[in-house]
Amino acid sequence: MIDYKINQPISTEQFVDVLRRSTLAERRPVDDPQTIAGMLQHGDLLVSAWQGDTLVGVARSVTDFHYCCYLSDLAVDKSMQAQGVGRELIRLTRDQLGPRCIMILLSAPAARGYYPHVGFTKHESAWIMLPGDELK
Repeated sequence: MIDYKINQPISTEQFVDVLRRSTLAERRPVDDPQTIAGMLQHGDLLVSAWQGDTLVGVARSVTDFHYCCYLSDLAVDKSMQAQGVGRELIRLTRDQLGPRCIMILLSAPAARGYYPHVGFTKHESAWIMLPGDELK
């Protein structure tokens, strides 16, 4: 049985652990505790999935709750994938948002096929500026 929680505090260790048990650790600064702590401290919405005392999934978002929500991390333990945990984390995230709020995310390469399957639409005009990129 999975227990879902809204804004339940999690430790940096728990967050890093679930990132490592998912495929997301490859693209997150799991070896930088200060950045991980900042990610948790400054996110606006945290939806978590628990199996007993073990964190098995997390959806971490930055949002204004009314216009847009950037779902910056969706991580589910590999052993729990394809069981509806990710879908429920997204649903619960969306339930916290206003009726006109748009959910936005950048997909990990391995998850590109997942998001259309759960209802996301591909958007062709996303842009990013990486650390160290020069403003022109």
